[in-house]
Amino acid sequence: MRRTDRLFDLIQILRDGRLHKAAEMAEKLEVSVRTIWRDMGTLMASGLPVEGERGVGYILRAPITLPPMILTALELEALRLGVRLVAHGADPGLARAAQGLATKIASVTPAPDALTEEDELFVFTGRETARAAPHLPSLREAVRKKLRLSISYIDPEGRESHRDVRPLQLEFWGRVWTLAAWCEAREDFRSFRVDRIVAVTPTGEAYPDEPGRRLADYRARVTAERLETRNSDPAGS
Repeated sequence: MRRTDRLFDLIQILRDGRLHKAAEMAEKLEVSVRTIWRDMGTLMASGLPVEGERGVGYILRAPITLPPMILTALELEALRLGVRLVAHGADPGLARAAQGLATKIASVTPAPDALTEEDELFVFTGRETARAAPHLPSLREAVRKKLRLSISYIDPEGRESHRDVRPLQLEFWGRVWTLAAWCEAREDFRSFRVDRIVAVTPTGEAYPDEPGRRLADYRARVTAERLETRNSDPAGS
């Protein structure tokens, strides 16, 4: 049995949430107890919520929410591309997480057809994403926790302004990240290119949930504007 298959089987044994002795699992998998000790050390080091020690037994303290899945070749390619996009993207924290996820995916899935760098179909690069990278962690946290931010921003004409905003959503357009936000000074929604943000200052202040200034309101505005543009375009009718 391959080690990756054995690790998978160990997780299935532990899924019931009961305490399992190393000797019991070794007998089921027809390996030595010492092998089980090593494998359990690997599972615990990987970050799975497994607790235990030699002579006592092992238990899974929290459910693993991703059940076993069978992916088609095209689904697996989409997964790999998505992970690589994040790994080569901008946000440093998510990039490290994506690299770790890529390693885990590679350990339990068939190897892709051998490709040289020149043969790869998708390349994710761009100076804009590199300039956006330092700001993405704080912007992502502010969006998730609904925290006001003060930002310094360079507009397309090169003028710098300072805005207090309610960050609502980060969007990625292939090369450019944008921040959708409610601008307190303009009292309206604005979209800021993240690569043009020169400074982000967290305020630590949560913004209120007010009708007309929510993410849903922003999305409704965007949808209405796109529909209006489509209806006014003779070529699109």
